[in-house]
Amino acid sequence: MSGELVLVTGGSGFVGAHCIVRLLEEGYRVRTTVRSPAREPDVRAMVRAGRPEGAADTGDDLTFAVADLGADDGWAEALAGCAYVLHVASPFPPGEPEHEDDLIVPARDGALRVLRAARAAGVRRVVLTSSFGAVGYGHPQSDKPFTEETWTDVDGPGMNAYVKSKTLAERAAWEFAAGEGSGTELTVVNPVGVFGPVLGPDYSASIALVRQLLDGAMPGVPRMHFAVVDVRDVADLHLLAMTSPAAAGERFVAAAGDVMSFHEIAVLLKERMGEDGARVPTRELPDRSRVEGGVTNLDVIRHTSSEKARRVLGWRPRPNEEAVLATARSLVRIAGA
Repeated sequence: MSGELVLVTGGSGFVGAHCIVRLLEEGYRVRTTVRSPAREPDVRAMVRAGRPEGAADTGDDLTFAVADLGADDGWAEALAGCAYVLHVASPFPPGEPEHEDDLIVPARDGALRVLRAARAAGVRRVVLTSSFGAVGYGHPQSDKPFTEETWTDVDGPGMNAYVKSKTLAERAAWEFAAGEGSGTELTVVNPVGVFGPVLGPDYSASIALVRQLLDGAMPGVPRMHFAVVDVRDVADLHLLAMTSPAAAGERFVAAAGDVMSFHEIAVLLKERMGEDGARVPTRELPDRSRVEGGVTNLDVIRHTSSEKARRVLGWRPRPNEEAVLATARSLVRIAGA
């Protein structure tokens, strides 16, 4: 409903900023959390970059609250008057932490902190941004696509701290909703590799890979395969998950289609980006380098289905190729600005 107040945690992040843009487009008022007031200008700049040219200033429709997932302070004030919460914020380290609990504990406890504060504030629904990392890891390779019915096996092979943190945080959230939710509904979105237009310096690890390809920073492309989704479609799915009665108590995989290989992405950039794609390598690397935060994912194919989101919510994501090219074009635009 137009004018209702929505809290977006982690508005300075890639997905969070795009969620703010979509909410404002739909007439919602948005409050977003930052860990420091110094981040407010950065978030406003990203939101301006994501809005149509000539759009009115956000004014009082976008406000800020200082709150940290590691502490209780500030959350009651952040949630006051909110009808919905998009809990997007979650720690994502540049590499594997020394101890997995350094990542698992803040992710799990942060999700529970937000849910408790939302319940206390009488929030109607919380949409938690989880990850495909909570769906399709720790299992033997299969031709059958992973769906919302699947959970990552944290004791299975090829595990890392980030994947475990997303899985355990989501499980804790569902347990809380079942036992202590008291009327605050929970819905979860599980994105795959998030691509799409960059609005500022904070973006996903998937986009960092495209940046490296464009820069010619890789000697070749590893034999990796992953599913792709455009960040704008992830934001759309968050709004559908927030408002649709059918979404209550459900999780939704966000994937544009089935997997792409890293080689396919490199060839697409080489062929479609003109001079800006001149340095993109297309030779597949023969070694078995360790990638993706320390998990060996070479030659592993995790087929993925987003049929549920399409059927239940009418979600219609952009094709894989459009998401990848939008990523590259935005990186080129920012580099030339």
